[in-house]
Amino acid sequence: MIAVGLAMDAFAVAICQGLKMPFLKVKDGLIIAACFGFFQAFMPFVGYLFGSQFEKYITSIDHWIAFILLGIIGFNMIKEAFDKDDEEGQEYVLNVKEVLIMGIATSIDALVVGITFAFLSVDITLAVGSIGIITFVISFIGILIGHFFGSKFKNKAEFIGGIILIFIGFNILLEHLGVL
Repeated sequence: MIAVGLAMDAFAVAICQGLKMPFLKVKDGLIIAACFGFFQAFMPFVGYLFGSQFEKYITSIDHWIAFILLGIIGFNMIKEAFDKDDEEGQEYVLNVKEVLIMGIATSIDALVVGITFAFLSVDITLAVGSIGIITFVISFIGILIGHFFGSKFKNKAEFIGGIILIFIGFNILLEHLGVL
């Protein structure tokens, strides 16, 4: 259940990535899903290793980091949706730097979960393996869903994807500030 919960941000961001793909490249989808799965598994492991010493530093700023990173990427998607230079049939090019940033932004909460694991009797190998695999599968499904709608609605879908990323960033921020 924790793995599915942690994967939901990655799923939403994966949908946004799929929206940008006019033609589905399975290889790119697998790379994106693998990146999201890796970070969702890696961050709890790091949190587990550092335990309580790290908690006070990350929980005070994690929501701001995710908010800023997702906001920047969301605004970029909105800008690209209105970019007049886009031509019909232009090929999607995987932006690895952007995907890495999104992978980190969506997995910061997993770091805190890892800190919690340090205080519980948890098989960390099984936990991070499950989190990584489930996030990978859910993210790839998100890419497929996003591609389906993106290929039908083109720039409108990319605009909506940008709005969704900004919304996710605001949601993370408001949850951590206690507003939601």
